[in-house]
Amino acid sequence: MRIFTSLHILLLAYVVAALVFWGFSLEKQSASIFEQQRLLLATDIDSVKYPQLYHHNLDDLIHKKDMRTKQYFGEGATFLIVILIGAAVVYSSFRRSLSLSRQQNNFMMSVTHELKSPLAAIKLNLQTLAKHQLDEEKRSRLLERCVTEADRLNDLTGNLLLASQIEGKRYVPSIERFNFSEMVEDSISDYASRYPKRFEEDIETDCNMTGDRIMLQMAVNNLLENAVKYTPTDKTICIKLHRKQHALVLQVIDEGPGIAEEEKRKVFNKFYRVGNEETRKTKGTGLGLYLTGKIVNRHKGRINIKDNKPVGAVFEVVLPIA
Repeated sequence: MRIFTSLHILLLAYVVAALVFWGFSLEKQSASIFEQQRLLLATDIDSVKYPQLYHHNLDDLIHKKDMRTKQYFGEGATFLIVILIGAAVVYSSFRRSLSLSRQQNNFMMSVTHELKSPLAAIKLNLQTLAKHQLDEEKRSRLLERCVTEADRLNDLTGNLLLASQIEGKRYVPSIERFNFSEMVEDSISDYASRYPKRFEEDIETDCNMTGDRIMLQMAVNNLLENAVKYTPTDKTICIKLHRKQHALVLQVIDEGPGIAEEEKRKVFNKFYRVGNEETRKTKGTGLGLYLTGKIVNRHKGRINIKDNKPVGAVFEVVLPIA
């Protein structure tokens, strides 16, 4: 990146210097032409005998010289502006390409980890069950862990599949009228079984809406998964749902580290995750919030991130009922 930037600046400086050089050269040539024309005028017209005609022609030569100067300056300035715009576009495109490449690299690293981690846990639990004669309670606990890790894999593959379908414009939404309150409670119940004593809820009953139930369920699951990642295990996650005029307002409130103001819009970008993939402690692929934002937008809703007091973040989703 530094090498490209240095070469970019040197090339741009060379082009600007060349433009300035040719500008001075043309101006010098224009002055030389003017001087020759003035001498030729002095030989053709006697300035003493015909002063009015002489000065009229001299003014015409001066006017032509000024017009040439303006032409050189205008064309040079236009060319310079075009070069600067082109340089800015190339540099911006290169930065975006580099940023996307880094994000994709981070994505591949995180996906590899996210796939291997639950598979390794499931394999270890099954090997333990196969090798040891365990009592019923321990067997049930290991089987529950296998189901939890399988659910993680299911969520990950679901996100990957939906992201691919949305990017390729192949996903066909299934629009139906359903009870959004029940759907949110189902998601909370599912996550509460995986992460006991972590959730509090304040759900208004019978909040019906029209939309794609599968996509909205995935959006809610992604918000819950995100809250679980960043909230300490001794803190609670609160989910609220209520009607507000002609919309439903869903809030997922965590007590994690919060999100800096400049990061609040970036977290909905594809593959974007705060921090460095090699040193980050939290799991994830950078697809969850990206898909959540896409799903909410497809339902003509909006999603905002607010600060929770004293610590944490509030993800607020507003969805039109109809």
